[in-house]
Amino acid sequence: FKGSKGDRCYAFRADMDALPVEERTGLEFSSAQAGMMHACGHDAHMAILAGFGRYLAMNRSRLESDVRLVFQPAEEAPGGALPLIEAGLLERPKVDAIFGLHMFPDVEEGRIGARRGPIMAQTAEIYVEVEGQSSHGAQPHKGKDALVAACNMVMAFQTIVSRSLDPMEPAVFSIGKITGGERLNIVARNARIEGTMRAFSEEDFEFMKQRAVSIAKGIGEVYGCKAEVGFGNGLPPVVNDEGLFNLLTEVVGENSIDVIKPVMMAEDFSYYQKKVPGLFFMLGTGNPGKGYTHPLHSCYFNFNEDVMMTGVEVYARILEKLGGLKTAK
Repeated sequence: FKGSKGDRCYAFRADMDALPVEERTGLEFSSAQAGMMHACGHDAHMAILAGFGRYLAMNRSRLESDVRLVFQPAEEAPGGALPLIEAGLLERPKVDAIFGLHMFPDVEEGRIGARRGPIMAQTAEIYVEVEGQSSHGAQPHKGKDALVAACNMVMAFQTIVSRSLDPMEPAVFSIGKITGGERLNIVARNARIEGTMRAFSEEDFEFMKQRAVSIAKGIGEVYGCKAEVGFGNGLPPVVNDEGLFNLLTEVVGENSIDVIKPVMMAEDFSYYQKKVPGLFFMLGTGNPGKGYTHPLHSCYFNFNEDVMMTGVEVYARILEKLGGLKTAK
């Protein structure tokens, strides 16, 4: 949307992808694709941004700054923000600030949850391939048990946060999957470990990676195995610009905003914030009275659709406060 002055440009972003979850909400507009649903509220994010676009179209005469609406794919994986940035999304015209929101059942319906500084964690997947030597289960001394080595690695990984990091600095190292072996009576030649690591401090995050490699290789050597460690789908932390957070507080009002604790979830909105000032906030959907309490990524996730208008209104007020939209008389 071109503004009458065009001296500044503000971007508003929505993510559009679904998740491999079988929907069980029973809604008449449930996903038509088996095994797929908008279990994280991205359909609402799109509807809010489309509604905001309609509002701008109806108020073009009031628009002074340029506004770019970003409908971004692949936030869940492998990450669509970085390819869009590399394609020039934040240039021509140069974007001065970017805004995004997320439906959030941990905040009361209609309220806004946000904080200055870090709000979502830096994250990466970790993969460990363990290679040993197989033998008959009745002759374990002739083999190098990759499963035993992998199990000891999993236990040792738990000390990275509990014994190597400052307890006042939040971090998570979680192993979610371990596979290996061929048959119940064969000493395992191979094993694979998969997990996720998260932190708000980039220094702590890099330390966790280095420590994980040291543990895997060290334990592998102890058990006569080889260990190869890889990391994938890493995202920087989501860090809100202090000035934009203060602006949001003014726009929404201190009585309608919850200063939430940082959450260990991750978002590729963080890539935009590494280039331009950005603000990411939560739009509350929690309503126990109506049963809107299921967490994000749940097959039962749902919300009161009226709350989407709150999202449109907050976006409009932000733009007004920035001077990009003349105040309606």
